[in-house]
Amino acid sequence: MTSAEFARNRDNFCYRHPDRVSFVLCQRCLRTICPECQTQAAVGVICPECMAEQRANATPAQRLAARRWRRPAPVAAMASSGRPLVTYVILAVTTLVFLLGLLLPGLRLDALLGFNSLYLLPPIAPFEPWRLLTMALVHASFWHLALNMLALWMLGRILEPLIGHTRFLVLYLVSALGGSVAMALIAPAVPAVGASGAIFGLFGALIVIGRHIGAEVTGIMIVLAINLALGFLPGMNIAWQAHVGGLVAGAVAGLILARTRQRRHRPLQVVLLVVETVALLLLLLIPVAIYL
Repeated sequence: MTSAEFARNRDNFCYRHPDRVSFVLCQRCLRTICPECQTQAAVGVICPECMAEQRANATPAQRLAARRWRRPAPVAAMASSGRPLVTYVILAVTTLVFLLGLLLPGLRLDALLGFNSLYLLPPIAPFEPWRLLTMALVHASFWHLALNMLALWMLGRILEPLIGHTRFLVLYLVSALGGSVAMALIAPAVPAVGASGAIFGLFGALIVIGRHIGAEVTGIMIVLAINLALGFLPGMNIAWQAHVGGLVAGAVAGLILARTRQRRHRPLQVVLLVVETVALLLLLLIPVAIYL
């Protein structure tokens, strides 16, 4: 192609700056754009007009997420890379405890590790506060274990790589604590076992964090609503109190993680998570004050 032919071919020049030669095309409209007009997209670059159209067609949640997550060091950037190791460890330990209970029924692991608010009242029963968390290790049946571990596996593969190993473990424990605290407040002296409170906490955190990054969480919310409603059906023998407590505690922890995602906010993140944990423990003074 001669120089005259090259100059007459407008595809060789930026459509917004006709004097600038370029061979880069907008990935949406396929028009030539110079470096000044190029905006990095998920795949390739797009021109200013396509960028404006894309922003105009964005949903309110996507626009909100774009404003919040345009800042440096989001949750995903702080997350640990690799496999969801904490998820696998929790799954393995919980399954091991269940198998140990089957092989050695004389241990009565459900009685040793299950939660009952009476164990927080020393004059009535031995003071065993570890049951607030060990409740998540024991399950009433194989199906109880299987459903909880399936949910843990599905949620953990999404959340743990996103927020990191340590934060995921803290989130799981805080959610389990929230479930036990709700049992003590709403259903005192009622025994309970299972990781459902922790699982519902993961649901709550995933929805909150997902909303902050502009992800589609409608499906997760539907699944959560169905599982939450099952706990209120008569004859199901489900500790819905633990579900609600875990959900609230996990959602609050998820909000803390989402709002303190920048590296400079890490000390604040730790302080707020500690404050949430302390607040949950202080709530346990209510049944103590009532029954003692």
